[in-house]
Amino acid sequence: MTIEEIVKNKAVLMAQKKAAIKHADGCAYLALDTGAGHASKAAGISEDATTIEVKAAINTTNIFDSHGDVHIKGLWNKSLKENKMIMHIQEHDLKFDKIISDGKDLKASAKMMTFKELGYKMDGETQVLFFKSTVKQERNSYMFNQYKNGVVKNHSVGMRYVKLFLAVNDESYEEEKAIWDKYYQTIANKSDVDAAGYFWAVTEAKIIEGSAVPIGSNQVTPTIEVTEAAKSTSNQIEPPKGTHDKNILLNFLN
Repeated sequence: MTIEEIVKNKAVLMAQKKAAIKHADGCAYLALDTGAGHASKAAGISEDATTIEVKAAINTTNIFDSHGDVHIKGLWNKSLKENKMIMHIQEHDLKFDKIISDGKDLKASAKMMTFKELGYKMDGETQVLFFKSTVKQERNSYMFNQYKNGVVKNHSVGMRYVKLFLAVNDESYEEEKAIWDKYYQTIANKSDVDAAGYFWAVTEAKIIEGSAVPIGSNQVTPTIEVTEAAKSTSNQIEPPKGTHDKNILLNFLN
């Protein structure tokens, strides 16, 4: 589709994007000049470990991805506050046996990092959609072993678009060129977006889940660290707050 056709059909294309759930697109691979990427740190985990802690970059801003999108800093702020049911799953497959972690076993946040801190040979900063995930062998043994063996290199966010804007590198389209000029300097892989001549600036999105995938539409999404989970030092179960208070118990019985 030409730039002229994209601008002419902007409203329809935008509506289609908002109506769909965005997943990884392994067929539309971008050969990013990123370097080797971050090596997952899975060393030092005992053979009999049954629970590990995984720190993963589920998504990063300022990357032109295979969907033609550039995620803008702050796009996750509202969703992170509102959505308490975010899941860490396997390959965007929303089935019980594909869930890796959720609930109290998953902490999702937005974290500023440099691309170099993530292990990539690119300048600048990115806002990482960051998962700290407690991965239990009993929950998903396959993905437990994939992370434990250090072979999960990419992740992808399952999301719905809320706010996005078309950016075009053409003076003929004043509104779209203004969006291009506003965000272009933040993009790390400029050669890819230059070749396309356009991008969609996504300024707000709803998180549904974050997935481990073989190839992400944004490849700057590594496993950052894998460690063995700390073992509990006590098997004693602490009663809920207040239940061991004598006065409260007597009042309840009366």
